[in-house]
Amino acid sequence: MSQMYQRDGLTVDQRLALTTAARRLRDEFTDVFGTETIERFLHTSYDQFAAHSTIANFLPLLAERFARQRLHALARVEGHGDGKPIVLFLCVHNAGRSQMAMGFFQHLAGENALAWSGGSEFATQINPAAVASMAERGIDISKEFPKPWTEEIVRAADVVVTMGCGDACPVYPGKRYLDWELDDPAGKGVEDVRPIRDEIERRVRALLDELGVPAN
Repeated sequence: MSQMYQRDGLTVDQRLALTTAARRLRDEFTDVFGTETIERFLHTSYDQFAAHSTIANFLPLLAERFARQRLHALARVEGHGDGKPIVLFLCVHNAGRSQMAMGFFQHLAGENALAWSGGSEFATQINPAAVASMAERGIDISKEFPKPWTEEIVRAADVVVTMGCGDACPVYPGKRYLDWELDDPAGKGVEDVRPIRDEIERRVRALLDELGVPAN
Protein backbone atom coordinates (compact mmCIF):
# COMPACT_ATOMS: atom_id res chain seq x y z
CA MET A 1 0.00 0.00 0.00
CA SER A 2 1.27 3.51 -0.82
CA GLN A 3 2.92 5.48 1.99
CA MET A 4 0.22 8.10 1.47
CA TYR A 5 -2.48 5.90 2.95
CA GLN A 6 -0.44 4.94 6.02
CA ARG A 7 -0.05 8.48 7.36
CA ASP A 8 -1.07 9.32 10.90
CA GLY A 9 -4.49 10.87 11.38
CA LEU A 10 -6.30 8.91 8.69
CA THR A 11 -9.16 6.68 9.73
CA VAL A 12 -9.60 3.21 8.28
CA ASP A 13 -12.49 4.54 6.16
CA GLN A 14 -10.38 7.42 4.85
CA ARG A 15 -7.53 5.09 3.93
CA LEU A 16 -9.94 2.82 2.08
CA ALA A 17 -11.59 5.77 0.31
CA LEU A 18 -8.23 7.17 -0.82
CA THR A 19 -7.04 3.77 -2.01
CA THR A 20 -10.23 3.39 -4.04
CA ALA A 21 -9.88 6.95 -5.38
CA ALA A 22 -6.32 6.25 -6.49
CA ARG A 23 -7.44 3.11 -8.29
CA ARG A 24 -10.16 5.02 -10.16
CA LEU A 25 -7.72 7.76 -11.16
CA ARG A 26 -5.14 5.22 -12.31
CA ASP A 27 -7.75 3.50 -14.46
CA GLU A 28 -8.77 6.85 -15.95
CA PHE A 29 -5.27 8.24 -16.62
CA THR A 30 -3.29 5.04 -17.12
CA ASP A 31 -2.36 5.96 -20.70
CA VAL A 32 -1.19 9.45 -19.73
CA PHE A 33 0.49 9.41 -16.29
CA GLY A 34 2.32 6.97 -14.09
CA THR A 35 1.16 5.83 -10.67
CA GLU A 36 3.61 8.14 -8.87
CA THR A 37 2.22 11.27 -10.54
CA ILE A 38 -1.40 10.25 -9.97
CA GLU A 39 -0.86 9.46 -6.29
CA ARG A 40 1.15 12.67 -5.77
CA PHE A 41 -1.70 14.74 -7.16
CA LEU A 42 -4.23 12.91 -4.98
CA HIS A 43 -1.95 13.31 -1.95
CA THR A 44 -1.39 17.05 -2.39
CA SER A 45 -5.06 17.64 -3.19
CA TYR A 46 -6.03 15.84 0.02
CA ASP A 47 -3.62 17.98 2.04
CA GLN A 48 -4.99 21.21 0.60
CA PHE A 49 -8.50 20.37 1.76
CA ALA A 50 -7.44 18.69 5.01
CA ALA A 51 -5.89 21.95 6.21
CA HIS A 52 -9.10 23.78 5.45
CA SER A 53 -12.10 21.49 5.84
CA THR A 54 -14.17 20.80 8.94
CA ILE A 55 -15.90 17.74 7.45
CA ALA A 56 -13.27 14.98 7.46
CA ASN A 57 -15.52 12.33 5.89
CA PHE A 58 -15.79 14.29 2.65
CA LEU A 59 -12.04 14.86 2.28
CA PRO A 60 -11.24 11.78 0.13
CA LEU A 61 -14.07 12.64 -2.27
CA LEU A 62 -13.01 16.29 -2.54
CA ALA A 63 -9.40 15.23 -3.03
CA GLU A 64 -10.34 12.80 -5.79
CA ARG A 65 -12.47 15.34 -7.63
CA PHE A 66 -9.81 18.04 -7.42
CA ALA A 67 -6.99 15.64 -8.34
CA ARG A 68 -8.99 14.55 -11.41
CA GLN A 69 -9.36 18.18 -12.52
CA ARG A 70 -5.66 18.84 -11.95
CA LEU A 71 -4.66 15.73 -13.92
CA HIS A 72 -6.91 16.76 -16.80
CA ALA A 73 -5.24 20.19 -16.68
CA LEU A 74 -1.74 18.72 -16.68
CA ALA A 75 -2.69 16.47 -19.59
CA ARG A 76 -3.86 19.54 -21.49
CA VAL A 77 -0.61 21.39 -20.71
CA GLU A 78 1.38 18.40 -21.96
CA GLY A 79 -0.53 18.28 -25.24
CA HIS A 80 -3.09 15.57 -24.50
CA GLY A 81 -6.18 17.80 -24.56
CA ASP A 82 -9.15 17.59 -26.91
CA GLY A 83 -8.87 21.18 -28.12
CA LYS A 84 -12.03 22.46 -26.44
CA PRO A 85 -11.72 25.99 -24.99
CA ILE A 86 -11.13 26.11 -21.23
CA VAL A 87 -12.14 29.13 -19.15
CA LEU A 88 -11.03 29.52 -15.54
CA PHE A 89 -13.13 31.73 -13.25
CA LEU A 90 -11.32 33.05 -10.17
CA CYS A 91 -12.55 35.03 -7.18
CA VAL A 92 -11.62 35.27 -3.51
CA HIS A 93 -13.65 32.54 -1.82
CA ASN A 94 -14.81 30.48 -4.85
CA ALA A 95 -18.20 30.43 -3.16
CA GLY A 96 -20.30 32.88 -5.16
CA ARG A 97 -19.32 34.80 -8.30
CA SER A 98 -16.91 32.29 -9.81
CA GLN A 99 -19.24 29.38 -9.03
CA MET A 100 -22.20 31.12 -10.68
CA ALA A 101 -20.07 31.97 -13.71
CA MET A 102 -18.88 28.38 -14.02
CA GLY A 103 -22.46 27.17 -13.64
CA PHE A 104 -23.73 29.40 -16.45
CA PHE A 105 -20.76 28.56 -18.68
CA GLN A 106 -21.16 24.80 -18.29
CA HIS A 107 -24.94 25.00 -18.72
CA LEU A 108 -24.75 27.13 -21.85
CA ALA A 109 -21.66 25.60 -23.48
CA GLY A 110 -22.55 21.97 -22.84
CA GLU A 111 -19.94 19.68 -24.35
CA ASN A 112 -18.48 22.43 -26.53
CA ALA A 113 -16.18 23.98 -23.90
CA LEU A 114 -14.99 23.50 -20.33
CA ALA A 115 -15.12 25.77 -17.27
CA TRP A 116 -13.19 25.56 -14.00
CA SER A 117 -13.18 27.83 -10.96
CA GLY A 118 -11.03 28.58 -7.92
CA GLY A 119 -10.41 30.98 -5.07
CA SER A 120 -7.43 32.73 -3.48
CA GLU A 121 -8.84 32.07 0.00
CA PHE A 122 -11.34 29.32 -0.77
CA ALA A 123 -14.30 28.97 1.57
CA THR A 124 -15.68 25.85 3.22
CA GLN A 125 -19.00 25.87 1.35
CA ILE A 126 -20.88 27.46 -1.54
CA ASN A 127 -22.89 30.59 -0.75
CA PRO A 128 -26.49 29.35 -0.19
CA ALA A 129 -27.92 32.51 -1.80
CA ALA A 130 -25.85 31.84 -4.92
CA VAL A 131 -27.12 28.25 -5.01
CA ALA A 132 -30.72 29.42 -4.61
CA SER A 133 -30.47 32.16 -7.23
CA MET A 134 -28.96 29.77 -9.78
CA ALA A 135 -31.66 27.20 -9.02
CA GLU A 136 -34.19 29.83 -10.11
CA ARG A 137 -32.57 29.55 -13.56
CA GLY A 138 -32.67 25.77 -13.47
CA ILE A 139 -28.93 25.41 -12.82
CA ASP A 140 -27.81 23.29 -9.87
CA ILE A 141 -24.46 24.31 -8.37
CA SER A 142 -25.18 22.75 -4.96
CA LYS A 143 -22.84 19.83 -5.64
CA GLU A 144 -19.87 22.09 -6.39
CA PHE A 145 -17.30 22.93 -3.74
CA PRO A 146 -14.87 25.81 -3.13
CA LYS A 147 -11.35 24.97 -4.19
CA PRO A 148 -7.97 26.64 -4.74
CA TRP A 149 -6.19 26.93 -8.05
CA THR A 150 -2.91 25.30 -8.98
CA GLU A 151 -0.25 26.08 -11.54
CA GLU A 152 -1.31 23.42 -14.02
CA ILE A 153 -4.95 24.55 -13.86
CA VAL A 154 -4.03 28.16 -14.70
CA ARG A 155 -1.60 27.09 -17.41
CA ALA A 156 -4.22 24.85 -19.05
CA ALA A 157 -6.84 27.60 -19.31
CA ASP A 158 -7.29 29.55 -22.52
CA VAL A 159 -8.95 32.44 -20.70
CA VAL A 160 -8.67 33.42 -17.03
CA VAL A 161 -11.53 35.55 -15.70
CA THR A 162 -10.78 37.28 -12.39
CA MET A 163 -13.43 38.68 -10.07
CA GLY A 164 -12.08 40.69 -7.17
CA CYS A 165 -9.05 38.61 -6.17
CA GLY A 166 -6.68 41.46 -7.09
CA ASP A 167 -2.96 40.81 -6.67
CA ALA A 168 -3.70 37.32 -5.32
CA CYS A 169 -4.80 36.20 -8.78
CA PRO A 170 -2.06 34.30 -10.63
CA VAL A 171 -0.47 35.97 -13.64
CA TYR A 172 1.28 33.98 -16.35
CA PRO A 173 2.89 35.67 -19.37
CA GLY A 174 1.00 35.12 -22.59
CA LYS A 175 -2.20 34.10 -20.84
CA ARG A 176 -5.39 35.95 -21.72
CA TYR A 177 -7.01 37.66 -18.72
CA LEU A 178 -10.37 39.34 -18.25
CA ASP A 179 -11.24 41.23 -15.07
CA TRP A 180 -14.94 41.36 -14.26
CA GLU A 181 -15.90 43.97 -11.68
CA LEU A 182 -18.87 42.47 -9.85
CA ASP A 183 -20.37 42.94 -6.41
CA ASP A 184 -19.46 40.22 -3.92
CA PRO A 185 -22.59 38.19 -3.03
CA ALA A 186 -21.13 37.20 0.35
CA GLY A 187 -23.59 38.03 3.13
CA LYS A 188 -26.37 38.98 0.71
CA GLY A 189 -29.80 37.40 0.41
CA VAL A 190 -31.21 35.91 -2.78
CA GLU A 191 -32.97 39.14 -3.76
CA ASP A 192 -29.67 41.04 -3.73
CA VAL A 193 -27.79 38.25 -5.47
CA ARG A 194 -30.15 38.13 -8.46
CA PRO A 195 -28.75 41.29 -10.15
CA ILE A 196 -25.22 39.91 -9.75
CA ARG A 197 -26.34 36.59 -11.20
CA ASP A 198 -27.99 38.28 -14.18
CA GLU A 199 -24.89 40.35 -14.92
CA ILE A 200 -22.72 37.24 -14.74
CA GLU A 201 -25.02 35.49 -17.20
CA ARG A 202 -24.79 38.43 -19.59
CA ARG A 203 -21.00 38.40 -19.46
CA VAL A 204 -20.76 34.62 -19.84
CA ARG A 205 -22.99 34.71 -22.91
CA ALA A 206 -20.82 37.47 -24.40
CA LEU A 207 -17.67 35.47 -23.68
CA LEU A 208 -19.10 32.35 -25.30
CA ASP A 209 -20.01 34.38 -28.37
CA GLU A 210 -16.50 35.82 -28.48
CA LEU A 211 -14.98 32.34 -28.23
CA GLY A 212 -17.25 31.09 -30.99
CA VAL A 213 -18.91 28.56 -28.69
CA PRO A 214 -22.63 28.09 -29.42
CA ALA A 215 -24.85 28.57 -26.35
CA ASN A 216 -27.49 25.96 -25.62
